[in-house]
Amino acid sequence: MKKMMAAVSVLALMLSVLPAKQKAVPDAKNEPVQITFWHTFGDAKRQGWIQDVVKKFNASQNKYIVTEENKGSYRDCIQAAILAARQGTAPSLVHIAEAGSQLAYDTGIFTPVGDIGTFDTSDYIKPVVNYYTINGKVNSIPFNSSSPVLYINADMLTAAGYPADYVPETFSQVIKCALDARKAGVKDANISVSLNGWFFEQWLSEQNACMFNNSNGRKGRATESLLDSDASMKIASFYAQMRDNSLYTYTGKFEDWDGSDAVFTGGKAMFHITSTADIVNITNAVGTKFKLNVGMIPIPDGSVRNGTVIGGGSLWVTKNKNKAVLEGARDFALYLTNTENMASWHELTGYYPVRNSSIELLKKEGWFDTNAKQLVAFNQLLQTKVDDASAGGLAGTVYDNRTIIEQAIQKILAGAQPEDAMKEAKKLADVKLAEYNKNIK
Repeated sequence: MKKMMAAVSVLALMLSVLPAKQKAVPDAKNEPVQITFWHTFGDAKRQGWIQDVVKKFNASQNKYIVTEENKGSYRDCIQAAILAARQGTAPSLVHIAEAGSQLAYDTGIFTPVGDIGTFDTSDYIKPVVNYYTINGKVNSIPFNSSSPVLYINADMLTAAGYPADYVPETFSQVIKCALDARKAGVKDANISVSLNGWFFEQWLSEQNACMFNNSNGRKGRATESLLDSDASMKIASFYAQMRDNSLYTYTGKFEDWDGSDAVFTGGKAMFHITSTADIVNITNAVGTKFKLNVGMIPIPDGSVRNGTVIGGGSLWVTKNKNKAVLEGARDFALYLTNTENMASWHELTGYYPVRNSSIELLKKEGWFDTNAKQLVAFNQLLQTKVDDASAGGLAGTVYDNRTIIEQAIQKILAGAQPEDAMKEAKKLADVKLAEYNKNIK
């Protein structure tokens, strides 16, 4: 789940969308069907990987020709797709963030992948497929998936008198360990987490608690946020405890993934919580500066670990009366996410490969023998219970909800009481949700 912003103007676009009309497919029997793929990866490493996969797919058959295009951020990509649908020029396949799933569903411009022939989900990791299942139907094909893990400066641990492989399991253990390091004279024994509502969602799931009513919007449209629940208060109190002990450090910006990573890799934090998708970049940035360990994220005290919520994105097929275009978009999406490609994608980025067979392939090739840190995220995911909490909040205002949570946490860090900040956050989130639902036809 990387680099997302609140969706503000998407709703206005969405409400004016007409049934998508795509460009006609050539009538010539031997002319390949044109498939357009819009995605959010513009950096050389990840877009280059996608371009290579596109070339291989096109060379492997003569039925389809796929072209790819980076459309900017997740928000930019879905807005562009909605606008194109209005103009009758929608792409065939669109890369959409997990938080935009309800929004994508509500636009009406996409066809559930489960409606395009037979879609076998048995090889996909269950918690991943669970997120993209809406009203009992798989709507999109999982692609880049991630969840947070705990990055640890093991040199600071040993300096504080702890074993180098120690991993704190709970909020209180993280705080105690950092305070012990301070007492031992360890400089910069801080806790680093980017100010991002996504982590709040993770800690709700770990408590088997939902972010919205109606079972996280999974058993009926969400009509109320649960940001003032006991589970929410435990998370808010964690930030207050870090504040009171001067342990929390961040760049001062919302959702500053790179900046928060830099705090940790620069040796200014003992613990760092961020996405597993950053594991390659963080490992490379740390280099030989200090010994790096990775563990499962710490959870609220008194909780039984329930599991994390999937972050990242999936592939949505736009509506089209031409069966060949629908099947072509689906076939390419399945090729992009096949066993070998997902293993390669994981090795390049750190994202989950989403398929069980990819994990087995990586094990067989000995990948985890020399990259054991990346096995932590898999174990965390595979131990995740498949339920409404770990499925993640399904609502058209998830982006707005995250921003509201971030604002509340910032107030707590500035001295506000957790109860006051979260009660206000709930009111704001409920107003946004009511406004969104009112405009859905």
